[in-house]
Amino acid sequence: MTQHRDGDRIRSVRIDALAFGGDYNPDQWSEDVWREDIRLMQESGVTMVSLPIFSWPQLEPEPGVYDWGWLDRILDLLHDAGIRIDLATATATPPSWLLRAHPEMAPWDSDGHRLEFGSRQTYCPSSPIWRENVARMTRAIAERYGEHPGLAMWHISNEYGDHVSRCWCPESARHFRRWLKDRYGDLDGLNEAWGVNVWGQRYTSWEHIETPKKAPGPVNPTKLLDFERFSSDAMLELFQIEIDVLREITPDIAVTTNFMSMFRDLDYWRFAEREDVVTDDAYPDPMDPTSHVGAALNYGLMRALKDGRPWLLLESSASATSWRDINVPKAPGKIRVESLQAVAHGSDAVMFFQWRQAKYGQEKFHSSMLGHRGERSRSFQETKALGLELKRLEPVRGTRVRSRVALVVDWDSWWGSSALESLPSQRLQWAQQARAWHRALYTLGHPVDAVRVTGPFDAYDVVAVPNLYVLEEPQAAALRAFVARGGTLVVGPFSGVVDATEKVHDGGAPGPLRDVLGVEVDEQWPIADGLVERLAYAGEQLDVPHWSEWIEAAADVEIRGAYASGVLAGRPAVTRRAHGEGSAWYVSAMLEPEGLVAVFRDIVRTAGLPARDDVSVDAEAVTRADASTDYTFLLNHAADPVAFTLPVPGRDLLTGSEVAGTVTLGAYGVAVVAAPRSAEIPFLALTTP
Repeated sequence: MTQHRDGDRIRSVRIDALAFGGDYNPDQWSEDVWREDIRLMQESGVTMVSLPIFSWPQLEPEPGVYDWGWLDRILDLLHDAGIRIDLATATATPPSWLLRAHPEMAPWDSDGHRLEFGSRQTYCPSSPIWRENVARMTRAIAERYGEHPGLAMWHISNEYGDHVSRCWCPESARHFRRWLKDRYGDLDGLNEAWGVNVWGQRYTSWEHIETPKKAPGPVNPTKLLDFERFSSDAMLELFQIEIDVLREITPDIAVTTNFMSMFRDLDYWRFAEREDVVTDDAYPDPMDPTSHVGAALNYGLMRALKDGRPWLLLESSASATSWRDINVPKAPGKIRVESLQAVAHGSDAVMFFQWRQAKYGQEKFHSSMLGHRGERSRSFQETKALGLELKRLEPVRGTRVRSRVALVVDWDSWWGSSALESLPSQRLQWAQQARAWHRALYTLGHPVDAVRVTGPFDAYDVVAVPNLYVLEEPQAAALRAFVARGGTLVVGPFSGVVDATEKVHDGGAPGPLRDVLGVEVDEQWPIADGLVERLAYAGEQLDVPHWSEWIEAAADVEIRGAYASGVLAGRPAVTRRAHGEGSAWYVSAMLEPEGLVAVFRDIVRTAGLPARDDVSVDAEAVTRADASTDYTFLLNHAADPVAFTLPVPGRDLLTGSEVAGTVTLGAYGVAVVAAPRSAEIPFLALTTP
């Protein structure tokens, strides 16, 4: 039983195995098919399914008229078969009768157009009508099934913000104004925060404030940033409405909502604080041979959202999706290695969308565990084999990932670097920088945890800050203290630029980090598209596309790399400064992947950590551990073989074989090596297979 603490109460996810299964939509099939489904689920090792996510219209076909019978029957059949239930509140989308009765609850886009019924999530998050009905439906389903013996946890709504994360309707404008009053108190406070003396934007009435629709020119940047914050908070309020109902009726049942990996529109740090267990929907693109690298960062966030506790992969794809422009299937073996990558990174579940492939609707070409060919489908054969194999990994359940490297994930900086129209360049954005820096650390052999900008940082030797456009003094103080205690801080370009109200810090960037970094940015120096400058680093010439900076360094700052071309030639580019017991680095340029590997190899080794000489983005090693045992996952994400050098011998849980020395993995191969827990995190070098 996986347990999660919220204050003084522990709420348990009621499943005593690694969760394996997927979304189930029995209301799309006859009851004869249900029994066949359950037989095949048992045969393939399914332990949990999610339902009835989009079934509100089937459960309440008319206002106040419920049809629970079909759901009663399938829940009982699943429970009798030993399959646990991730029970959704069915509030992921409104019934047509609700929207037709209350068209004012429909969302609007930024051009002021009302969005029509016919897809999903056709609601304004701020609508009081929608919120009232969500609470009512949640209460009805909780009162009926809260004591069902098959209930494992509550699944609130579904993928918040996937289709509607922002709304520009009149109700949203009223809610936005209330949010602004709570934030700033009065109009004087708002006018000061928004810097309205520029371009004559002063407000003299709250009613004059609208959602930031298209304007004749660039919109006030603080207003845009506040609208991003407000929109995330509006969705969080909607989430909390259902949490409150479920806490009242079933106070001991864990609640979750399924996240969408590194999702820009919602601040998942705040969402995770409200739920008992983090769950994620992950869909690496089979067309991208390096999509597993991005997945590793996504999973580093998922485990970090609850202080390193195990999380649950609640949706993934058995093969092709249906919503990309080109939906390429997964090669044989990719289902297994991608699923076990999630387990390696802390997931205690491997679940798919969906169990049985649909015959109709928008997702009929989305792959499923049980494809259109039934038992003969490749997806069924591969997922069935995976389900049975997961039983061998039961010792891993509940363990935690070991890492000494963290990367700061900050939604204010993400929004600020991507929502605004008046930036030095649109080529440097938080997400792009974060993924590039993570890729370098991943390539050098380090699993990377996500972390808030305020920490805690005690578990880490290196904290990377790829971009921190928005920075306040308390955040800077936390980073400064980390360095003073002996940590290595690495800060990227365009950091410490503005405060939380989009005002440039006195003296310019890097603002409150100036003292610890020992540098000042005189000018941001974007590079025109198509041009590439150079940076000299440790005898190498590194490419610099898109972004550089004119920086001035204090006398006690070590210049580790300098610009080697263009107007900035000879000027500092990468610096290091001792501070307290640690050191702080500043990387002022964007770099290509090879250049970032070179710089971060130097950083990591200077910090006293190992780094691979031979590198490959296809070879990944991640260790989960309990008090006595390290479980090191070795993963080959490519068709060509890779070879790892084990630091100590152990036993492969997947084969039961003893392994030592070099372990070679074939195409999409995986090994999970159990060995006594070591004082240092196991580090696996690569060798020639």
